[in-house]
Amino acid sequence: MTSLFRQLPFGKIPGSAIPRPVAPTPSTATTTTPPTPIDTDDPTTEPEPTTTGRRRSLSLLTLPPEIQLMISQQLIYPDALSLKHTNRYFYRFVDTGVKLKIDWLIKRRRLHLECPNNQRCDLGSDLRFCRGSVRLLMERRREHMECESRPGLGCLIYGTSTCTHRRKLSMRLRRWLGIRFTIEIWRVLLALVPIVVAWLCLAG
Repeated sequence: MTSLFRQLPFGKIPGSAIPRPVAPTPSTATTTTPPTPIDTDDPTTEPEPTTTGRRRSLSLLTLPPEIQLMISQQLIYPDALSLKHTNRYFYRFVDTGVKLKIDWLIKRRRLHLECPNNQRCDLGSDLRFCRGSVRLLMERRREHMECESRPGLGCLIYGTSTCTHRRKLSMRLRRWLGIRFTIEIWRVLLALVPIVVAWLCLAG
C-alpha cells in the first residue's frame, strides 16, 4: 500500500477517477411535452370556430321529410298549390285533392268571402278547378285584395289583425273594383256597351 501511495503524485487524482461528461441519451434528452387534448365533453370548453362547423341557413328543403309532410298538410288549397308547383320534389307528395278544395271553399263561405260563381265547379284536377272565377279569387288573395275587406277580418295571408301590405290610392281603387265586380257583371257591362252606343247614335 505504501509503495503504491508513493508512486502517485501528491494532490493528483488518477485519470480513471476524474468524472467525465456523460453524453445525453434518449432517456435523459430534453423532450417536448405534448399539448393537453381538449375535452370535447366538457360543457365549459368552447371549440374553435371552423368553416365546416358553421350553421347552415335553414329552409323548408333542409328539414326532414316528415316535418315537410306535416307542414304541407297544414296549408290551405292556394298555399298548397303554390308549394306543389315550386319544384318536382314537392310536386310528388303535396296533396291538393278534392278534400282540400272543399275545405277551402267552406272556409271562404264561413268568412263571408266570395266563392266561385261558376254553375259547375270541377274538382277533378287542379287545372280544371282553377278555371274561371277560381283563378281570379286566388289572384285577389295573393295580392292582399281580400284583406280587411270587412271589419275584423285582418290579413288573410299572415293571419294578423292588420294587413301591412295595403296598397296606395290607385291600388285601393283597383281592389274596390275587383271585389265588387265579378266576371258575370263584367260580361253584362260589355253586353250593354253596343246597346248604349246604338242608343247614342239614334239620339244624335
